[in-house]
Amino acid sequence: MKSSPGADRTLREAVVYRTRIKDWPESDRPREKLELKGADLLSEAELLAILIRTGKKGTTALDLAKHLLANGRSLRDIARMSVEDLVTEGIGRARATSIIAACELSRRLPASGNKEKPVFHSPEDVANIYVPKLRDLKHEEFWVLLLTSANRLIVDIKITSGTLNASLVHPRECFQDALKQSAATVIFVHNHPSGNPEPSQEDVSITKQLVESGKILGIPVHDHIIVAGDSFTSFADRGLL
Repeated sequence: MKSSPGADRTLREAVVYRTRIKDWPESDRPREKLELKGADLLSEAELLAILIRTGKKGTTALDLAKHLLANGRSLRDIARMSVEDLVTEGIGRARATSIIAACELSRRLPASGNKEKPVFHSPEDVANIYVPKLRDLKHEEFWVLLLTSANRLIVDIKITSGTLNASLVHPRECFQDALKQSAATVIFVHNHPSGNPEPSQEDVSITKQLVESGKILGIPVHDHIIVAGDSFTSFADRGLL
């Protein structure tokens, strides 16, 4: 897929460096600078340039990185982009996949800090792991967290991906693994790509149905967390369970 004429024009206008990065002084090259001074001293554009690796004729990797960050675009905005979005902005497909992979690793990082499964004592404990995991998605995902009697995570399972509705989120799918894993309780988590953390009527209706099903099965629902950007809403805190 070729980049759009508009993107190419903007990129040409953004070009600052005309020489190749390998011709710069060693202390100015992003990779060497990282090795010499540490990653924390590099700018966002320099870190992106390392992922992009190489530029193209008349344009360095740093130019491409600065173009991605132009017009008020943030790293969070870039994390929400698809491979096709990046290609449209003039990034090669191989470079685009590297950026997407790095963003995905950053989402998974909070959940991989300990070898032991996390224990959830509060909605904030759930949010610390699942806000980074779900906040940048462009589509809705609905997850169930299976817990022990001590509220330690057994496993998390994605139930569905797409617009949340009762036909997709059925109690059968939501509790079948809980029964197989002998979970003591469950927590449901889903995201609002709109950034609005307020529960919809559909959210409330589905949650009531799941709570009632959990009572019948003897697997109580501890909470339902809605992730919206960096914020979240807890049904338990709202008294909606």
